[in-house]
Amino acid sequence: MNNSDCIHEFSAPGRTELAGNHTDHNNGKVLAAPIQLRITAQVQKKDDNTVQIYSAGFPDVIVKLKDDKRNDNLHPKPEETGTTNALVRGIAAEFKKRGYPIGGFSANTESNVLPGSGLSSSAALEVLIVRIFDSLYGEEKLSVLETAQIGQIAENIYFEKPCGLMDQIACASKGAVSIDFVNNKNPIIKQIKFDPSAAGYTLCIVNTGGSHADLTADYASIPADMKAVAAFFGKSVLRELDKETVLSHAAEIRKALGDRALLRAIHFFDENERVDKMTSILLEMESAVTVAEKEKLFNCYLELVNESGDSSWKLLQNVYSPHSPEQQGISTALALTKDFFRKQKLFSTNKVCACRVHGGGFAGTVQVYLPLGAMDAYCAFMERVFGAGAVIPDIKKASGE
Repeated sequence: MNNSDCIHEFSAPGRTELAGNHTDHNNGKVLAAPIQLRITAQVQKKDDNTVQIYSAGFPDVIVKLKDDKRNDNLHPKPEETGTTNALVRGIAAEFKKRGYPIGGFSANTESNVLPGSGLSSSAALEVLIVRIFDSLYGEEKLSVLETAQIGQIAENIYFEKPCGLMDQIACASKGAVSIDFVNNKNPIIKQIKFDPSAAGYTLCIVNTGGSHADLTADYASIPADMKAVAAFFGKSVLRELDKETVLSHAAEIRKALGDRALLRAIHFFDENERVDKMTSILLEMESAVTVAEKEKLFNCYLELVNESGDSSWKLLQNVYSPHSPEQQGISTALALTKDFFRKQKLFSTNKVCACRVHGGGFAGTVQVYLPLGAMDAYCAFMERVFGAGAVIPDIKKASGE
C-alpha cells in the first residue's frame, strides 16, 4: 500500500431502501441494502497532497489538500458547493479532525449507479473516497458507522445538502441492514440477509425520468410536518411519541397544523412498525429450510412492501409534487405496474407482487418485486412509456453484497 507505483482497486455500491420511507429524520427505523450497481476506481497514491479524480462525462476533480505554504487547505469553499470537490475536501477535513492521516491520490472512476436514480450515487461516491483515504493512508479499520458519518458530514457541511445517515450506512455495509435511529448519532445497525432470488423473485427499479430540481421545498416539508406534530406535544421528533397519543388529539392537530401533518405522522408510526415486521420476516427466512417456506415468508414480506407503498402514496404523499401536479411519473409508473400485475395474472399465482415509491419521492424511481421470469415482459411493457433503459433490472443479488 505504500508503493506509489501500485494501482489499487476500490469500489462502493449504491443502495436501495427496502422500508422506512422518510422515517430516519424523526429518529425512526429503516431497512436498506447495498446493490450490485457500483462505482469503481483504479487508484494510485501521490506524494503531492493533491487528489485527482477522473470520470468520463464529468468534470475533472482536483483538490489540493495543502496550500502553497504547506498549510492545510481543508476549509469549506463556497464555490465548491454541490461538487465532488466539496465532498473530497470535506472527507479529508473530517479525517484530519479525527486524527487520521490523509494524502494525495489519483483515481479513474466508472459508475453504473445512475445519478438521480434514487440509488444514492452521492453516498456511494462518499464511501468510495473514505475507503481510499483509509486504505492508502490509514489502517483500514474504519467501521461502517464511522465511514457513514464522515461521508454525511462532508455532504452536510461542504456539499451543503442536508441528509441523514441511512444512505451512507447502506452503501458502506456488506449486506442488508436494519437501522434504528433512536439515537441519531449512534444508530443501532443489524446485518440481515436479503436475497429475493431465494424465494423466486427479482428486484428492479424503474426510473421515471422526473427531475429532482426544485423539489427542495417538497422534501423539506415532510420532516417539517412530522416535527411540527412532535412540537405540538412539546417533543422534538415523532419517535418521542406514540400513535395512540397523536390520534387522541387528532382534532386539535388538524385545527392547528392541518390534515397533511397528521397523515404524515400516522405514516411515520405505521412505517416504523412495518420495518420491525419486515426485519423479523427476513430473519425467519435465514433459518427456513425449504423453498416453500421461504416463498411463504417472502409473500408476507411483500404484502408489507405494498402497505408501505400505499402509505407513502396516501399518507406521506410523496409520489408527486403538489407544485407540479401535471407531472406524476411515479404515480404513473405505480399505476402501470399494478396493471401489469393484473394483466399477467401474477396476482392469481401463489406469489405476491409488490411495488412502492423508492427513496425520497416526488420524482424519480419506483421499486418493483417480480417473480423470476417476468422481467423481460415487464421491461418491454414499461419502457414503451418511460423509454429504453428505464427499468434497471436485478439490482439486488447475493453477489452484489
